[in-house]
Amino acid sequence: MTHLPAAPPGSGFAEEDVARFQDFFYRRTGIQFGAAKRYFIDRRLMERIQATGAPDLRAYMMALRHDDPEGAELQHLINAMTVNETYFYREEYQLRALSHELMPALAARRPGQRLRIWSLPCSTGEEPYSIALHLIENWPGLEEVEVEITGSDIDTRVLAQARRGVYDARSVQNLPGPVLQRHFEPADDGRWRIGAGLREAVSFGTVNLSDPGSMRPHRGRYDVIFCRNLLIYFDDASRREAAEALYDSLRPGGFLCLGHSESMSRMSSLFTVRKCADAMVHQRPDR
Repeated sequence: MTHLPAAPPGSGFAEEDVARFQDFFYRRTGIQFGAAKRYFIDRRLMERIQATGAPDLRAYMMALRHDDPEGAELQHLINAMTVNETYFYREEYQLRALSHELMPALAARRPGQRLRIWSLPCSTGEEPYSIALHLIENWPGLEEVEVEITGSDIDTRVLAQARRGVYDARSVQNLPGPVLQRHFEPADDGRWRIGAGLREAVSFGTVNLSDPGSMRPHRGRYDVIFCRNLLIYFDDASRREAAEALYDSLRPGGFLCLGHSESMSRMSSLFTVRKCADAMVHQRPDR
């Protein structure tokens, strides 16, 4: 695990207490924070300590371990500590691979079957809605194949935003104008709300990639998984465990799309590489 630097002036947190928190959060989520995140950690921790009325970090950690049986405060902490930044059509080259190669191949492989796509972490919903938009606009086979799209995240706050489907100008800036006009409606303060049909086409739910119990219902369920820019926050051991969980969540022959800076070859040998015209993806072999 990465050692944190000295506490910033005024935080009042003892080094050993912060180290215990870091270890606790890592074990629950698989996420570890580098040295550059120390000010962020201290600020968010102080907010939760004040919100709960705990006298200090040590008491707050004690309450998390022993006085939070339903996990309500842990969820508040996770929401506070996770950073969510995304926008529509991010890394569009993978969406092109999905529409032009992956979905046609899967439809031919599983004729008459429902195809399932999973976006995690889905943050405020831009990614799963982008998947739906891109398929509508670019894959004619959608008229003949039933497709189910699910977005999941560890942060319940962003899931609520995703269900509302309201986005600012920055989030939609990469969308072609005609796509924006066809599938969105103006909202207040210059924002845009995605159409009701698309909101109903994507379902959302909570998942923790590092928790086997949370992942168990998803085993063998999906044909395509988008898990982009999450594993960069994991250490090597957590990445290997996450790769196995993602592998188990795919159907044989299914595809996994990672972020552009993530390399499966450094995590696991379970997948084979599939080179598409627009992107490189990882496939679960047939076995």
